[in-house]
Amino acid sequence: MSTNKADSPVRWLTPDEERAWRAYLRMVTAVRARTMQDLAAHGLSEPDYEVLSTLSERPDGTSTLREQAAKMGWSRSRLSRHATRMEARGLIRRAPDPADGRGCFLVLTETGRDTLREAAPTHVASVRRHLVDRLAPEELAALGRIAEKIADGP
Repeated sequence: MSTNKADSPVRWLTPDEERAWRAYLRMVTAVRARTMQDLAAHGLSEPDYEVLSTLSERPDGTSTLREQAAKMGWSRSRLSRHATRMEARGLIRRAPDPADGRGCFLVLTETGRDTLREAAPTHVASVRRHLVDRLAPEELAALGRIAEKIADGP
């Protein structure tokens, strides 16, 4: 909303700021929807793919639930519920964490590795088609800097 009143303590968005905000929202929505649609062809959601890909980056394919939740920006309970669904599909398994009686490890299974191996080329091609290849190298670099600046917080 860009309702500007001279005596208002609210710093309303200028028309240019509002245009940029709405364009950002449309961009994120469009890119995520398109890449999620491409992942769905492999029976994966975006969070499924993130769990599988981040676990695959670890030498043993294992992470604590706590570490994984922090990496994804999720609560442990949300990730635990999601992990239950992934476990039922054989993509990951849980193992007890001897260092934390209430915690557990998420472990990438062979089925999870195979699924990721099949989906990764599609996902990379989707990210390229819907974002990377649509930007000039300097635009992509600027987007990366902007995203890091905003993600790092106030």
